[in-house]
Amino acid sequence: MASALRERSSSAVLPSFTGDAFDHIPVPSFLTAPAGTAQWLYTTIAIVLALLALEQSVYRYKKRHLPGDNWTIPLIGKFADSMKPTMEGYMKQWNSGALSALSVFNIFIVMASSNEFSRKILNSPNHAEPCLVHSAKQILRPDNWVFLTGKVHVEYRRVLNSLFTRKALGIYVAVQDQITRKYIKQWLAEAEKDPSPKPIMMTCRDLNMETSLRVFCGSHIDDEAAREIGEKYWAITVALELVNFPLPLPGTKVYKAIQCRKVALKHLENAAAKSKQAMAAGKEPECMLDHWIRSMDEPTYKGRKDFSDLEMAMVVFSFLFASQDAMSSGLIYGIQHLADHPDIFAKVREEQDRVRAGDYERPITLDMLDEMPYLRAFVRESLRVKPPVTMVPYKTTKAFPISEDYTVPAGSMVIPSFYNSLHDPEVYPNAEELIPERWLDPNGSANQNPKNYLVFGSGPHKCIGLEYAMMNIALVLADAVALMDWEHIRTEKSDKVQIIATLFPQDGCLMKFRPRALAA
Repeated sequence: MASALRERSSSAVLPSFTGDAFDHIPVPSFLTAPAGTAQWLYTTIAIVLALLALEQSVYRYKKRHLPGDNWTIPLIGKFADSMKPTMEGYMKQWNSGALSALSVFNIFIVMASSNEFSRKILNSPNHAEPCLVHSAKQILRPDNWVFLTGKVHVEYRRVLNSLFTRKALGIYVAVQDQITRKYIKQWLAEAEKDPSPKPIMMTCRDLNMETSLRVFCGSHIDDEAAREIGEKYWAITVALELVNFPLPLPGTKVYKAIQCRKVALKHLENAAAKSKQAMAAGKEPECMLDHWIRSMDEPTYKGRKDFSDLEMAMVVFSFLFASQDAMSSGLIYGIQHLADHPDIFAKVREEQDRVRAGDYERPITLDMLDEMPYLRAFVRESLRVKPPVTMVPYKTTKAFPISEDYTVPAGSMVIPSFYNSLHDPEVYPNAEELIPERWLDPNGSANQNPKNYLVFGSGPHKCIGLEYAMMNIALVLADAVALMDWEHIRTEKSDKVQIIATLFPQDGCLMKFRPRALAA
């Protein structure tokens, strides 16, 4: 053993610190690359760092003194937040200041939370135009009337206003009542087979989709086309987020929504052509398209008459978006609010019994709705407490001096929010509480401050179908209260909001329906 150790020791040598000793150690390629390649790499890194620094500098310059993050996440900004928006997140942003700033995919965004600034945005067509959401023009088409401004927009509204006169609403109400009763029968039949609670979110959307298509297009759209639109339209809803992935690549939400829009417009164009043929043949108007065409032939009509089938289809498509999302949200929360407030439910039912005088099979008319002031007050209040739309994004067409000390840069998104105006405690005492009676007093603060009721917006782009929307929600609730009893099964998510273009309860609003127990 000792001799072996001596041999090994005598053969050992000290390590030599020469370059050859490191031949087996891998070296990063860019350190051994030709000088030109290394220079290109360093230059690229320097350019990227400079662009990132420029991005931060531009954001800070645009933001100036406004509340908001001092730095933005490179490239994407608050894209993660926009993918899953929450009311808590919006409230935090709104409460940070009357004006606040953020950035998503280098889109600079100014949020307005006060009534003053929100109304200023809505009423400044020379500085800002509606863009709804960043992907809206891709989905609805940039030539859709909702994005138009100036004279051409005025021409559209002149004729579209005639679609919501009392005469026109009188045509629609019969269709609405018929379809509502059909769905109530379906709900009760399904509840009899399976009385377990079920979410009503999609069933209410189905009711609104069929109602809207029949009110807008009548028999000019067949059942198969209506079914296809109904099945595909959800893809459009989920794509209308505040900010989406900027490119409509296959597989993205925006791409799917565009394909669905193409299908829907094809059917709606066909319906417009059939309506023109029917009115030319002297048939009586049965839907909105018919009323549109007939109104342009009236002697008192002054305005444009050469609307193409595609233009009419795009108008109906935009109405469909509003009726499907905003109206469905309003209806679902209306049902939930009535279930959660039995005292209010009892007052609505008492009014129904008085107006209907025991005849619950009699279709509702406009005159009957006029005799339901408490129901109308409830609908107005329910929409205030849970507004379907909390904001409507606009885009600045030029520098917008919105306040004395801040100008929104041109090309920015500027977003008037409605929630704070609708929950202003000075205008609506106990603003979080559902109090329909506040609308029954003409001298009360609610009625004396119409500028705060921004449920349907304000200015030249104020919702043109607000009377129709409120009438439809009231009519469905009137029939439901008269014909059904229901119970809301509350969960930990009942009062939490999911934002899918508009507001919905996170649990889908679980309900148990049963036929109304009428006194013998």
